[in-house]
Amino acid sequence: MARVFNFSAGPAVLPESVLREAAAEMLDYRGTGMSVMEMSHRSKAFQSIIDQAEADLRKLMGIPDNYKVLFLQGGASQQFAMIPMNLMKNRVADYIVTGQWAKKAWQEAKLYGQANAVASSADRTFSYIPDCSDLPISENADYVYICENNTIYGTKFWTLPNTKGKPLVSDISSCFLSEPVDVTKYGMLYGGVQKNVGPAGVVIAIIREDLITEDVLPGTPTMLRYKTHVDNGSMYNTPPTYGIYICGKVFQWLLNLGGLEVMKERNVRKAKVLYDFLDGSQLFHGTVEKKDRSLMNVPFVTGSQELDAKFVKEAEAAGFVNLKGHRTVGGMRASIYNAMPQEGVEKLVEFMADFEQKNRL
Repeated sequence: MARVFNFSAGPAVLPESVLREAAAEMLDYRGTGMSVMEMSHRSKAFQSIIDQAEADLRKLMGIPDNYKVLFLQGGASQQFAMIPMNLMKNRVADYIVTGQWAKKAWQEAKLYGQANAVASSADRTFSYIPDCSDLPISENADYVYICENNTIYGTKFWTLPNTKGKPLVSDISSCFLSEPVDVTKYGMLYGGVQKNVGPAGVVIAIIREDLITEDVLPGTPTMLRYKTHVDNGSMYNTPPTYGIYICGKVFQWLLNLGGLEVMKERNVRKAKVLYDFLDGSQLFHGTVEKKDRSLMNVPFVTGSQELDAKFVKEAEAAGFVNLKGHRTVGGMRASIYNAMPQEGVEKLVEFMADFEQKNRL
């Protein structure tokens, strides 16, 4: 069967060349006589894999030496607790709530201290990013938290909030490596890799070293302390070895393409094809304020639930899969991550135009 155009929000499409490379090394990784998923995480072969992955990620993102890179488990959702456990020294943190994942992180932080929602876009179903230029940042806040790209609602922070000197913590799960980033503007960035970087099971955290201390909340488990993982080179326990290996191949794929500047140009061009169609369509409509649109996740609707369902069904039959919107909002969503080729978006738009001709309301 031919490969489909997979618009899933995650786990999501991976570069075909990476999958082919991994397939070629499945039974014998570089003369070891075994697959990466069979080898000891304590072996020289795996140590070289994780070291190379970190070096390539540092190169891609320009990560300064005073930031630690961790390969963790537990999904982004585990970070919702790990962040306050490790960083909430004063038991106060400010959260900007722009979608379901930011809301969950905020609610989790309330278990550990005073978590303030200093801005929110819940009033208009998270369809925009609030003005964050002059927020009521708490004087004793340990950090300010955002979800930078909102996978479900298709919004993106194009201007980072003014944190008034407090460290910025950002969940970048669904915009990871989609564009250049100035790491020094953050105290911490983290993301589950299954949207734009690799297979499910790995979380990458990039943390400024002054934020990593022994001074964590009482009762914080050893496994949930950042210092534990820093001190052990992400190998306090068995890491998600195969997932890290695939992430490393994706980093090399990006470097070979020319890095994140080139990737952003590709992503802007690709998203423009879809947004231009939506802006001119009589049937389909985007749901996000234009200034806050994501390059990665594009939600849209027809205005009719029956027609939405018909579109998703017919699109799948035509080889455009996983276009159904998140269960909490309905409609449709095309996730067009780094590995989605331009051709996939162009063919989707052709299909949408044809569907519109046949189904005008």
